[in-house]
Amino acid sequence: MQSRRRSFIEACTNVCLGIVLAWGVTFAVFPLFGYEATVMKSLWISLIFTAVSLVRSYLLRRLFNAFDTPRKSYRFYRELE
Repeated sequence: MQSRRRSFIEACTNVCLGIVLAWGVTFAVFPLFGYEATVMKSLWISLIFTAVSLVRSYLLRRLFNAFDTPRKSYRFYRELE
């Protein structure tokens, strides 16, 4: 099981590496759809999506870790039986 800190570090690393790709793709793809792709617009859009991605990655990691780990309270009550 990963600690919360380790999950956060993993999610941050994943998202930080992804922001470079997202920014480049946003800057390159916008003109294909008729949008003006200024550096600042594409950067802000990438940062917003990056923040959402970071939260999503962290919460999913914690959720999957919760499925893999028995709850302490369950074990406690089980021992009382």
